[in-house]
Order: sequence, then structure tokens, then C-alpha cells
Amino acid sequence: MGRRRNSPVNELFGWIRKQSMKVKIFLGVITAILSLVGLKYSVKDHNHFFVASEAVHAAGIFVLVYKLITKKTCSGLSLKSQELTALFLAVRFYCSFVMEGDIHTVLDFLTLVATVWVIYMIRFKLNSTYIEELDNFPMYYLVIPCAILSIFIHPSTHHNAINRMCWAFSVFLESVSVLPQLRLMQNAKMVEPFTAHYVFALGIARFLGCAHWIIQVIETRGAYLFVRTGVLWIPVVLVSEIVQTFILADFCYYYVKSVMEGQLLVRLPCPV
Repeated sequence: MGRRRNSPVNELFGWIRKQSMKVKIFLGVITAILSLVGLKYSVKDHNHFFVASEAVHAAGIFVLVYKLITKKTCSGLSLKSQELTALFLAVRFYCSFVMEGDIHTVLDFLTLVATVWVIYMIRFKLNSTYIEELDNFPMYYLVIPCAILSIFIHPSTHHNAINRMCWAFSVFLESVSVLPQLRLMQNAKMVEPFTAHYVFALGIARFLGCAHWIIQVIETRGAYLFVRTGVLWIPVVLVSEIVQTFILADFCYYYVKSVMEGQLLVRLPCPV
């Protein structure tokens, strides 16, 4: 036990934990930059980031499906986050189906079906294990602003205006849909393994999506921000991706820390 506590990994996390918030932010930024550089030179087609992001998100949902089937409990899961996820996936699936119809459509459909099943299980089959009082983030705080924003900021493509607004709505809602889950975990101060795996998968998925936009902007020296889809659309999408990545970054830190220390539960000593 003494050796595990004094391992280099534990010493590293202990050192990081003692640093000021400015130092932690600096280290996080450096880690993100190094990861982006690695992705930029190791992946030829940067559009693959989107496929990878959606695949990781789907994998995270199927982790929840496995939990609900084997553990027979939905403790620690936010029904509101799942309902928001189903909403943006349904809208994005519709837009993808009528506007593109490719591998993204297939991945969105599979993820949507799994998410709807998770919602059904929480609402009806495992409702007795659902901790409703901890899942207290108002959904309309997220849905209404995203809907209003999508009316004014959406891509300027050749598609129908309603479809373009729907696409924007799904992008904006996706960036904040995890907030009820994070609020629930903050209230509980402890995260069960399968829920932690799911949220960590969301963090990885969002980082990959964010990496696509950042690398495109870097390679075009900023010109990609204003390419033929409207003056504000891509800058706002990039900000949305960065916001969600930032929202999940703190949890991912505690997740990695817990895994490295061999802990099954992720403990959150401070608000996420």
C-alpha cells in the first residue's frame, strides 16, 4: 500500500493538486496543445475526428446500457441529461438524414436508439433507483436559449432555413446537454464507475470534435472561421465546442486521477 501511495503517478497528481489554479490551467492548456499537435500530424483526414467523436459518444451510451442491464440500477444517472441528449440527437439525425445521409447519420441513429432505451429504463423499469432530488437542473434554462440563438446564428448553406436552424439548435444544445449530469454528480460528490466511464467518453468525444475545428482554423490561418457558411456560424460553433470541452475537463482530471490511483469511485472534492 505504501508503494502505491508513493508511486510516481500519485506524486504527480499530488503535486498538481497543490498548485494554484493558474498553474493548473496552464498545465491543462499545455496538455491540450500537445494533444492537438499530436492529432494534427498523426491523422491525415481531419474529418475523421467527427466520426471518432460520434463513435466514442455511442460507446459511452452503450456503457450505460450495459450498466442498466447488469446492475439493475440507474443511480447516479441524470434523466434530464439523457432527455436533452435524445432531443439534440433526434434533431441532428433528422438534419443529417435530409441534408447529408452518410456515416454520421448511422452513428446518430444508433446513439439515439440507445439513448431512448436508457430513458425508458430510467423512467419506467428502474425508476425506484433514480435519485430525482439530485437531478435538479432546470432543462428550460438550456433548451430555450439554444432555440433562440439558433434562430439568429445558423449556417448559410443552400439548405432549407428551418433545417439550418435545427442543425444549429442541435449543435448548441449538445454543448450544454451534460450540465444536468454534472450537477447531479456535484450534488452526490461521488460518481459510480459506469457513469464515470460514460462522462469521460463524452469528454473525449468533445475534445475530438473541438480538435477538428481548431486544427482547421490553424491550417487556414483563420480563414476557415469565415468560409461560406455565415460570418458568425463557425466562430460560434468553435466557442460551443470549447465550452463543452472546458465543462468536462475538470471531471476528466478527477476521473484519470481516480483510475491511476486504482479507485473504483470518482470522488469530487470540489464542485465540477
